[in-house]
Amino acid sequence: MKRRFSSASSHLATKRRRRGAPAPSRPPRPANLFAADREYMLLLFETPSGFAVFRFCGSLINPPRSLEDIWLNFADSNTAKGVVLLMEFQTFEDKSSAINQNTGVSERLAEMIRVWLPGKKMAVGKPEYKEIIEETLEIKCLYNERVMEVMWGIQNCMPGLIPIEKSQLAKEDRLPSKGLQEFLKRYGCNVKPEMVNEQIVATASALSACDYVEKKYSLVLREAGAVIKDVSGISCEGWSLLDIATALKMIWKPKKVGNSSLVSKDESLKIGERCI
Repeated sequence: MKRRFSSASSHLATKRRRRGAPAPSRPPRPANLFAADREYMLLLFETPSGFAVFRFCGSLINPPRSLEDIWLNFADSNTAKGVVLLMEFQTFEDKSSAINQNTGVSERLAEMIRVWLPGKKMAVGKPEYKEIIEETLEIKCLYNERVMEVMWGIQNCMPGLIPIEKSQLAKEDRLPSKGLQEFLKRYGCNVKPEMVNEQIVATASALSACDYVEKKYSLVLREAGAVIKDVSGISCEGWSLLDIATALKMIWKPKKVGNSSLVSKDESLKIGERCI
């Protein structure tokens, strides 16, 4: 049996080398980018009671990274802390006087921005903030749909990223995530932005991780199907990846599989006989 396994493994490795199977594409998975990313930017984030200045990885919003993948970095606070870092938070009794079209940027908010901004571009969450800050402080700002994905992410993780902020966001102030909405639609989930909660984000994140694993190992498992045919004589044509994975486990780790509904009883017996 061990010789058969060794032969099967060698056969699969040879097939992969002969076909020149490409390495799987880089996963759209969260990672701590601060260690490698020197192109960081500043971000002005408005909370219910004040303003916060964050530093975040510029590569997070720059192509070729897909807009649809940005939300994955904000599935939870621990993941978000790998791509954004709170620099300062201050409460303002009257936020409307801190920044507006008539008076520009207040001295206090301006000082808060300038302290952290030498030579850096700043992302903002409203087009009027971009206009006001660029005109009054002569600081180049960025506002686009990718920036708004980051704003949504900070909102989603606000209790963990800004623990001193105790006020809750009003429903009308909650931002939607375009990337998350597109992801949910792709799986037939028609969820209104206002219905998105922590559980939905966590479930979508887990689904995305499973989706990546399936894509990563799809080619390998399909090639393994040919090995199953060589070992057992059973054709895996038309089998799902889960069927193939189960059959492989029945060959290599039969005691851990038990009775599986994914493989028929006859096929299970046939696989077992061939592996004795």
